[in-house]
Amino acid sequence: MSLKRRLGVLVASMITALTGIALPVEAEPEHEEATVLVFSKTAGFRHDSIPDGIKAIQELGAENHFGVEATEDAAAFTDANLQRFSAVVWLSTTGDVLDADQQAAFERYVKAGGGYVGVHAASDTEYDWPWYGELVGAYFKSHPAIQQADVKVEDRGHVSTKDLPETWPRTDEWYNYRDNPRSNVHVLASLDEKSYQPGADAMGDHPIAWCHENSGGRSWYTGGGHTKESYADPAFRAHLAGGIRYATKLSEAGCGKPTEADPVDADFDQITLAKGEENLGEPIALSVLPNRDVLHTSRDGRVWYTSSSATTKLAGQIPVYNHDEDGLQGVAIDPDFANNRWVYLYYAPKLNTPAGDAPETGTPADFEPFKGYNQLSRFKLAEDNTLDLTSEQKVLQVNTERGICCHAGGEIDFDAQGNLYLSTGDDSNPFASDGFTPIDERADRNPVFDAQRSAGNTNDLRGKVLRIKVGEDGAYTVPDGNLFAAGTDKTRPEIYAMGFRNPFRFAVDRKTGWLHLGDYGPDAGAANPARGPGGTVEFNLVKKPGNYGWPYCIGDNQPFVDYDFATGQSGAAFDCAAPKNTSPHNTGLTDLPPVEKAWIPYDGGSVPEFGNGSESPMGGPVYHYDAANPSTTKFPEYFDAKTFAYEWERGWIKEIAVGANGERGAIKPFFDSMTLTRPMNIEFGPDGALYILDYGTGYFGGSAESAVYRIDYTKGRRTPEVKVAADRTSGQAPLTVKFDPAGTQDPDQDALTYAWDFDGDGTTDSTEQNPVSHTYAANGQYTAKLSVTDATGLTGAASVVVTVGNTAPVVTLKTPVNGSVFSFGDTVPFKVEVTDAEDNPIDCAKVTVEYILGHEGHGHPLSRATGCEGTIATPADEGHGLDANVFGVINATYTDEGASGVPALSGEAESVLQPKLKQAEFYNRSSGIEVVANEAASGGKRVGHIENGDWIEFDPVNLVGVSGIGYRVSSGGAGGTIEVHSGAVDGPLVQTVTVANTGGWDTYADLPPTAITDPGGTGPLFLVFRGTDSGGLYDLDAITFEETS
Repeated sequence: MSLKRRLGVLVASMITALTGIALPVEAEPEHEEATVLVFSKTAGFRHDSIPDGIKAIQELGAENHFGVEATEDAAAFTDANLQRFSAVVWLSTTGDVLDADQQAAFERYVKAGGGYVGVHAASDTEYDWPWYGELVGAYFKSHPAIQQADVKVEDRGHVSTKDLPETWPRTDEWYNYRDNPRSNVHVLASLDEKSYQPGADAMGDHPIAWCHENSGGRSWYTGGGHTKESYADPAFRAHLAGGIRYATKLSEAGCGKPTEADPVDADFDQITLAKGEENLGEPIALSVLPNRDVLHTSRDGRVWYTSSSATTKLAGQIPVYNHDEDGLQGVAIDPDFANNRWVYLYYAPKLNTPAGDAPETGTPADFEPFKGYNQLSRFKLAEDNTLDLTSEQKVLQVNTERGICCHAGGEIDFDAQGNLYLSTGDDSNPFASDGFTPIDERADRNPVFDAQRSAGNTNDLRGKVLRIKVGEDGAYTVPDGNLFAAGTDKTRPEIYAMGFRNPFRFAVDRKTGWLHLGDYGPDAGAANPARGPGGTVEFNLVKKPGNYGWPYCIGDNQPFVDYDFATGQSGAAFDCAAPKNTSPHNTGLTDLPPVEKAWIPYDGGSVPEFGNGSESPMGGPVYHYDAANPSTTKFPEYFDAKTFAYEWERGWIKEIAVGANGERGAIKPFFDSMTLTRPMNIEFGPDGALYILDYGTGYFGGSAESAVYRIDYTKGRRTPEVKVAADRTSGQAPLTVKFDPAGTQDPDQDALTYAWDFDGDGTTDSTEQNPVSHTYAANGQYTAKLSVTDATGLTGAASVVVTVGNTAPVVTLKTPVNGSVFSFGDTVPFKVEVTDAEDNPIDCAKVTVEYILGHEGHGHPLSRATGCEGTIATPADEGHGLDANVFGVINATYTDEGASGVPALSGEAESVLQPKLKQAEFYNRSSGIEVVANEAASGGKRVGHIENGDWIEFDPVNLVGVSGIGYRVSSGGAGGTIEVHSGAVDGPLVQTVTVANTGGWDTYADLPPTAITDPGGTGPLFLVFRGTDSGGLYDLDAITFEETS
């Protein structure tokens, strides 16, 4: 509707309201609700696509109810004429196209509420008219050749971008602009400069479409539209139509506010607050306190307190049942912590559960002893920052089955109303379902193999997100609005959302009330029509109570198939719109709520921004910028309302834009250059900084890489990176310890000053830079801290815990040796040797041995034994196919008795077991080769493009007990030889095998195992590829280790 038309309607409406007399209003053309003027005058380069653009806009007008007039006559820019139009489209105009009077008329038009649409070269127009420069947003500078590029849609809620894919590949002439407009406009889309050649004027952060409110009117610009083909492209036409609808106000939705330019890695400072197993144990969860100190947990029940100045101490230890994934999980502080100091913990209490593994088959009486529960409790944090264990208030119990893996969940968070949310896993074993859904209903089967009893059960708290309100006495009530109303038969009112496998991490957006949640998925490498979809994981946006599908549907509502584990027969696919739970283990409703689709499902490389690899989604926090926050290191407004999703196994954090209605916007990497191994938990603190708990390496234990980090926004100012090592960390008094700060540095190359506090009393004991020694005369546990300050006053710190009066035990796993080979299902002999200065003799009953199924970089504990010598089962792996990088891990631990009032200490040892059938593509390192996908390959992939001198490495490998190595190969080339070397590419020769042409690259041949020469020891094993031909020699699919009979 034109400005004149809108004013006429308004005046007529007012007179009617005041007098009751209806005045006639000039009729507008049928279905036309607005009229636009298309202006395409050029005083410079003339685009031959202008006629195509005019025609397209006319067609879009007919489809979208706006009239179109086109002109190249600048005389149309008068007050009287412009008021006929709701917006003016500047279609690839160039040069100076209006005189001073016409410019003034257009300025008055926009200030009166008129709209502006700029297309492509509209930014190559009127360089000497500053007001126009502000209106269009940015001036053209240069462009490379026409080419395809990836457009990253940042705001998928705007009318002009809502129907576009998140990554929009299209071919056009891509402008570079004189200035980045981001700080003055709301960017709708930007270019990924890695996807094309932007030329010498590359912008880095490269907006390409934007909108903003200007002087009373609406402005919208797109850099696309150079080519004729653009105006026949349905996606670009929809983009253009949306821009016109926005500018004409046919779309009532407005435009977001301007944001800062995308920060770069150099704008952030990573501060290490705690580091290493001695300060973190096995890192599980964290919670940031109002004073910027951090509470963090380890699975064995320890709760740690780390100060903002990088000092860590043990705040307390909860007695826990620690089997498989059970133990201490989540931690959160009360919303009113500053006044009440309540700390919430979710853990598995010890109870009287039998040691060892629960039976997989049997009778209900056999399974009964392993029934237990997980406990949500709260404890007071005393003024000395230790947990008062006597203050425990037990809030909620979640019934569980114990003794068999997996999925505990355990995240805790609060909404703005103070409601507590708790995530729980499905408490189900996934390893006997061929990687598909575990719905085994057999009467003699342990119920843990049927997730219908938990995640799919409306009367069970597992596989859920729960929402409750905790009262003053620790008892809870259920707020209105959960999935099932209180009193509904066969339901639990605490359930907010159901149908989750392991919603291990989520965060509540306290402005919207939405939950950003990551849910782990099953491990099937590919879809099977008889069973269901391939392994898929999910980032979910939980905007309201609902059913998220597990164990019946996954991802974009892909159904699993009802499978009979007794007969091996497949039934019908489950109905995601109306799922039914008919399991004999179900105690809830048969008819379940319809399934909600995942916000971002992914598998492998299906979401390009997520990369590739194993899938471990972690739902992260939403950042809300607070200009009133006095913190000088808070994240900038650029990140406002964005969620920070993270990936445990892939080791990244991504920022994801979220539309007003929950639409997924652009996905961008966050601070990729930071030191990060496997992010376990992240949270924004009261200072607007991001806090990260890094799991580190290894399986079910801490490591040297385990850490608590704080990420500050400093715009280039960086804190010294401090490292400290000790030649010993435990022993009897007097104990002399040598501390070494090797590796400490300042990223900005500033001069540094050093301050050592050896006993944690806050007093500087030494200012030496070089390695220093300190003798501890009295028994106790001390935190030795090194603080390093740069020339600007920024201080970094690191600490080491020293125990005096007790010596840590030394655990050696004699067998199996690290890197030896096995087959899934083997019973593996073990022998553990423990030495301890104070415990003599060693109580072998306290030695715990676990078998862990390794998968990529994570693991699942599947069986447990005790003793210094014995055997341990390695259950057959039915949950992973040949396309999964799986292996075994044997872990042995021993915790001593403590001594002289000094805390107990633990030692551990670990051996990785390599499968006898090893897929070649699961190497650790490589040179020259490429991985080739092929359906006939035994894992769906093979190592290909092999040329002379290329190699792959596997680590660790120990050839003890191996008599020969065989290979599955293919070759359409000249063939060659495989040389096996130990320790290095040119290390001792283990084996040489000849590979001949097999008749084609997809024609496979099995080369039987041939004898090897074992040089002994554990280390890397190199397969070096040799041949005389200059091209491809052969491809390698799989490797077989044959054991000595």
